[in-house]
Amino acid sequence: MSEISAPARRSRESRRARARASAEKYTYIRRRLPPVELLSSEAIEIIEANAETILEEIGIELRRDPESLRLWRQAGADVRGERVHIPRGLARHLLRSAPPEFTLFARNPARSVRFGGDATVFSPVGGPPFVSDLDRGRRYGTLEDLHNFIKLAHMAPAIHFSGGSMCEPMEIPPNKRHLDVQYAFFRLSDQGCEATPETAGHAADALALAQILFGTDYLETHPVVLGNINSNSPLVYDGRMLGALRNFAAHNQGTIVVPAMLAGAMGPVTPAGCMAELLAETLCGMALTQIVRPGAPVILGSFVGAISMRTGSPTFGTAEATQMIFATAQLARRLHLPCRSGGSLCSAKIVDAQAGYESANSLLPALLAGVNLVTHAAGWLEGGLVASYEKFVMDADQCAMMQSLAQGMDLSERGQALDAIREVGPGNHFLGCAHTQANFEAAFYQSTVADYSSYEQWCEEGRLSAEQRANRLWKRMLAEYQDPGIDPARDEAMRDFITRRKSVLTDDITEE
Repeated sequence: MSEISAPARRSRESRRARARASAEKYTYIRRRLPPVELLSSEAIEIIEANAETILEEIGIELRRDPESLRLWRQAGADVRGERVHIPRGLARHLLRSAPPEFTLFARNPARSVRFGGDATVFSPVGGPPFVSDLDRGRRYGTLEDLHNFIKLAHMAPAIHFSGGSMCEPMEIPPNKRHLDVQYAFFRLSDQGCEATPETAGHAADALALAQILFGTDYLETHPVVLGNINSNSPLVYDGRMLGALRNFAAHNQGTIVVPAMLAGAMGPVTPAGCMAELLAETLCGMALTQIVRPGAPVILGSFVGAISMRTGSPTFGTAEATQMIFATAQLARRLHLPCRSGGSLCSAKIVDAQAGYESANSLLPALLAGVNLVTHAAGWLEGGLVASYEKFVMDADQCAMMQSLAQGMDLSERGQALDAIREVGPGNHFLGCAHTQANFEAAFYQSTVADYSSYEQWCEEGRLSAEQRANRLWKRMLAEYQDPGIDPARDEAMRDFITRRKSVLTDDITEE
């Protein structure tokens, strides 16, 4: 290969300088764009009425959790065995005490985030057992991989919240894994994160670590973690999840109540049917948080997609899933609650065109719909089975572009640019005018991954694909990661707690 020319070298150095400059962390988005409401008021009212019918006539099963059944019976529901029939309007009435907006307080106050209203928060992929990169391919995730993804989320400008476990450290026994995951989030980043909600015991451990880090009294008035609570669609909650929900709510920590709704499998094949089922399930779970502790913060969540009618595999980024993202946000606004949905979801197996367009069909609608917490916004691959290093930084780049879009059009005197039009006049160009010279550095969003050079220059620089450029970028980000530091006494106390807990936990996954 020939030696890289001076212009090409200067171009590459300029892009690196832009990448370093873009590493400044953005605060969470305050949207200046009005939310797009895809469904009419009549359509939304039909979905709401059908959800109330499901709650009253069909009911929701709360399995292996006598305490939640007792609480619902006490609140006025008709409980028959493990099935709860909720009178029309009761869940909505209970949710009046839930806050329409709330702040989740981070270890670094500058990185606290707001859920609800005009706020949008991007968080990365959560939960994959596998990871992939160009160097080592697809493989089981490890604790080292989790540490790497936490560091990347900590550094990526438009990832505002660390989210849940960005990959599962598969070498650690499942019943002890949550301790290492929670400690890693608290230690390696000073922004907010989710807690580990698989069981009531896991939730209690996460809360104990949070109390060590932030102080027990502080948690009573300040949410510092979110617990992601999934129903077992259709129309079932498992006692393990419900126990975690009650733990988080009792300690005034946030919960996201999220049915995993794949049309044709866990829900009907029609979006309207899925949304009625989804709303019924979320109403039941969210209202329970208010029975446990009125005023506890809660988020209406959705995880929506479909299954291929040819293979039975999950599909994402489809027209029907997009409709459900918009519907989720509208339903949450009518309940005066924050919502969670969307992300950079795809079924692609590699970082290819399918991954790009399916992810765009989830991420952009989430922003335009007014979703408050956009989960799985970076790194998701293969239907959520894989966390990809390259896709992580490519998606994070698109999140930063979405952040720029959310600011709306600049209509200030600068934005109107009449002085530039007067200076240039008819038939000339704007490249050298004073307005361009004063504003060119910040005029447009500058991608850290895309290549905008000529074909010849691209060839001279190695003919790199976007995925290859992303490979270099994530490695450079990890090399430039700076430890945010932590109070040594609190760090020691957390590590001591983990040691003591592991000494009494077995490797039995059924243990709580």
